[in-house]
Amino acid sequence: MLAAWIGKRALGALLTVLAASILIYGSLRLVPGDPVLAVAGGRRLTPEQVEALRHSYGLDRGFAQGYLAWIGDALRLDLGTSLNYQTGVTSLITGRLGVSGLLILYSATLAIVFGSAVALVSAVKGGLVNRIATIAVAVTTATPSFVSAIGLLALFSVGLGWFPATGAGTGPADRLWHLTLPATAMAIVAFGVLARVGNAAFAEELGREHVEAARSRGASGAAVIRRHVVRNALAPMLTIVGLLFASLFVGTAVVETAFGLDGVGSLLVSSVSRRDFPVVQGIALIAVLLFVVVNTLVDLAMPFIDPRVTVGGLSR
Repeated sequence: MLAAWIGKRALGALLTVLAASILIYGSLRLVPGDPVLAVAGGRRLTPEQVEALRHSYGLDRGFAQGYLAWIGDALRLDLGTSLNYQTGVTSLITGRLGVSGLLILYSATLAIVFGSAVALVSAVKGGLVNRIATIAVAVTTATPSFVSAIGLLALFSVGLGWFPATGAGTGPADRLWHLTLPATAMAIVAFGVLARVGNAAFAEELGREHVEAARSRGASGAAVIRRHVVRNALAPMLTIVGLLFASLFVGTAVVETAFGLDGVGSLLVSSVSRRDFPVVQGIALIAVLLFVVVNTLVDLAMPFIDPRVTVGGLSR
């Protein structure tokens, strides 16, 4: 039963990636006019260059043949050649994944730690503490990343001079120092979402009968919260954390551009402005893979975290 359930989830993830890859590949053919001219981005090309581009993108073949050739290359980690950098898209992206990956992990850690803490404290304390937390969560959730980035730059870089305004640093400690403001800018919205969902989950668990029964038996408050509240509230929070990583990957585009970071997000922005379709398609495919893989892993882990979640209709 468990193997069949895992297989069903894996098949669903595979079909999702397949559908998304078809849309990503087909996006070039949806460009108005001649797709080759769009790819050229205003450059004057010789007939030989035009023909080479048509062959490179499979435009001289049918949609199915072109897609199969493109996805076959992608499975071999060949995402094509950048038109602007004249180098492999795979090497371009992997060379920048270090900065983007650390930025995502840093911002996710900030959002998870502070979001969970605020959610738990506000749910347990209630009253004025809960109202203050609700206002703070509403403000952070409604604040876009680019607004947070501008505000943090103006205050802590330009005004106080505590943090560098641009660059990713060199050594491990220096890199963390350089990425503190960008990670904070990305984490603000994620913090608000996680704190709001966590507060609702913790408050719901605190009102359940088994929690009241545990308290009536003389169990300490810390033990009740640890054993009966936090564990049972992990399921909805874990779902949000899975979505959080995917959204942070997309959010790097704005923040990396604002802070002058040489990551995947800034590469995406520059490639879109220069109509570098192979790079845009490659990053889009990686974003879909990240979203599907993370959420599939969260889905598979859910029955082992929350015993109330069933597997194939049977409770674990």
